[in-house]
Amino acid sequence: MGVKKAFNRTVKDVKDSVSEGKHRAKAGAERGKRETAGSQMTASQKVSSNVKEAGHKTAAGVDKTKRKVRDKV
Repeated sequence: MGVKKAFNRTVKDVKDSVSEGKHRAKAGAERGKRETAGSQMTASQKVSSNVKEAGHKTAAGVDKTKRKVRDKV
């Protein structure tokens, strides 16, 4: 593998790692919001929060998968 290709792969891996971290932090914040507010949240607010958390977890998983696929190619 050439130096330029290795450098570009590293740059993309770092970007995906940072993005994954952001998504995982946002998912944790949603979970924390539900734990803190608890019974004060309506059912629809809880559902909305769960959906947001799932979306952030999915996005983080996509970023992680992109890194794994890139490493195998």
